[in-house]
Amino acid sequence: MERTSSRFTTQRLTRLALLSAAAVVLGYMENLLTAVMALPPGIKLGLANTVLLYAIYLLGARYAVLLMLMKVVLTGFMSGNLAAAFFYSMGGGVLSLVMMLLVKKLGRDSVSIVGVSVVGAIFHNVGQILVAALIMETPGLLFYVFPLMISAVVTGIITGIAGRQIVRVLRLPGAEGQG
Repeated sequence: MERTSSRFTTQRLTRLALLSAAAVVLGYMENLLTAVMALPPGIKLGLANTVLLYAIYLLGARYAVLLMLMKVVLTGFMSGNLAAAFFYSMGGGVLSLVMMLLVKKLGRDSVSIVGVSVVGAIFHNVGQILVAALIMETPGLLFYVFPLMISAVVTGIITGIAGRQIVRVLRLPGAEGQG
């Protein structure tokens, strides 16, 4: 029995490490793409959120929280500016994840994975703008949330469609709701 338990733990840690790596790589690729496309500040596709949607829907809330924290910390180290990246990413990540988990739980049958993704995209922007307004002591930044909402809905739909496909393809037997 103990052997199965440790194998299961090793399996869970391995899965978390792989998902964290995938989220970080997707986030890095997204940053490169954003720089090439010269998008306005704050507008991103949210590619790493496809991995987070997988965790939310198939692995459970604990996995999703750990995955978000791992992504924020690892991305912060990679950016070379751990403090700024950490605060902005953590603000957006925490608010986004909390809202996605709430919407998924409250809207069990009425909100699709695409809807959960859109909520996540919107609240990620809200969280980052709130942190920016607090750090810069510039409440006027809060008005930037409104133009970001348009991009959040569009990118949330794209990410949600991709996440839905990933969940369908990668559904693991016995993995639903673990965590």
